[in-house]
Amino acid sequence: MKPAHSPARRRALIALSLALASPLSPAGATQDATSLLSSSGPAPEFAGIETWLNSDPLTIAGLRGKVVLVDFWTYACINCIHTLPHLTAWHGKYKDRGLVIVGVHTPEFAFERETGNVKKAIQRHGIRYPVAQDNRFATWNAYRNRYWPTVYLVDRGGELVFKHSGEGFYDETERAVELLLAG
Repeated sequence: MKPAHSPARRRALIALSLALASPLSPAGATQDATSLLSSSGPAPEFAGIETWLNSDPLTIAGLRGKVVLVDFWTYACINCIHTLPHLTAWHGKYKDRGLVIVGVHTPEFAFERETGNVKKAIQRHGIRYPVAQDNRFATWNAYRNRYWPTVYLVDRGGELVFKHSGEGFYDETERAVELLLAG
């Protein structure tokens, strides 16, 4: 029997909590894409990043004029791994239209702090977008993030306009990206 505080159990409880907290909509109901977006203020800057992979260092200010998807992940998290095919597909589909995906790798375990291990995971999953290594949780804390994975969308003006924690919500997230790119 696993102890109540095991990381796997904690992740499972978080996923269950997020699923139960999500609003339910009637079968066949569609959500207007504009209702997905609401400003919650300026996006925090990337802070305390020790290493940038697949990119020179980036700033939110330097990305003004682009739509930015910030993905908090860690390579040993199965929920994060499940989101990667969607992120890599969106990168391929929208990068030439103004979407910049920044993976913020924030480790849960000590072995996830090793840059070599992060590089192997990036290669294994075919990640071509920038990845910021946030070993000290500085960017994580700046965003007041609490869960792996969590996706934030930043509009062209630098405002946080969307957040989703956990797996799923892929169609809605892509609709929000498309709406921001069209705007």
